[in-house]
Formats: sequence, C-alpha cells, structure tokens
Amino acid sequence: MKIEGYLFAMGAVFYAFVASVYWYFSRDVVGTTALALTGALAFLVAFYSLYTAKRVYPRPEDRLDAEVDEADPEYGFFSPNSWWPLVLGFSTMVIVFGLIFAVWLIVLGVFILFIALIGWMFEYYRGAFAH
Repeated sequence: MKIEGYLFAMGAVFYAFVASVYWYFSRDVVGTTALALTGALAFLVAFYSLYTAKRVYPRPEDRLDAEVDEADPEYGFFSPNSWWPLVLGFSTMVIVFGLIFAVWLIVLGVFILFIALIGWMFEYYRGAFAH
C-alpha cells in the first residue's frame, strides 16, 4: 500500500501547487477552493494508505521478491460480453430526461430499468451462457 500512498501524496502536492498557481493568476476563490479541497482529499487518502501500510503485513505487490503465484487468484467474476449495463445506462438516461421534460418518460425509464436489472441478474441462468 506504500506505492498507492506515495501516488496520492504526490497528487496532494500537485494539487496544492496548482491551487497556488491558479490563485496567483486568476484570484478566483471558487476554483482555488475546489483545487485546494482536491489536494486535501488526496492528502487524506495518502495519509490513510501510508498509515495502514505500516500496520499490515506487506502484500505481494509491495515486495520486490514476491512471485506472481502469491497474489490473490480470485478477483471476482466480470462478465466479458454483457449488453445489460448499456441498457441500464440507457434507462437511467431516459429517467433523467423524464425529470427534465415529461413525467411519462420517468415511467418508461423505470420500466426499462426493471427489465435491464432482471435481464442482468438472470443473464447466466438462460441462453448460451447458462451454467
């Protein structure tokens, strides 16, 4: 976790530098505050990562003498060819357009959302990819 902590620490320093340069050239309070808070958030993540790296056993990714086989082999199952997330995104877009334009689009979007969620949930129970 030290590498991640150092990356976030460099990000915190970078955003602090950019915030000061931005303030010097623009005198804009809102943009400077956003950049400073971004640096503060990066600092918080860096502090947590570096503090936790001291207290936990080093991961294989942190050791120079580690082998590839020592890493965790199971990272989860990710569907390589699923179209349901696209349908889910489309339904979210229709719901947001319904908030802007008309209520009937919200109803249509929620209907498409339920179809997309059910399709995604049961994708591997039927069809060519059934287990």
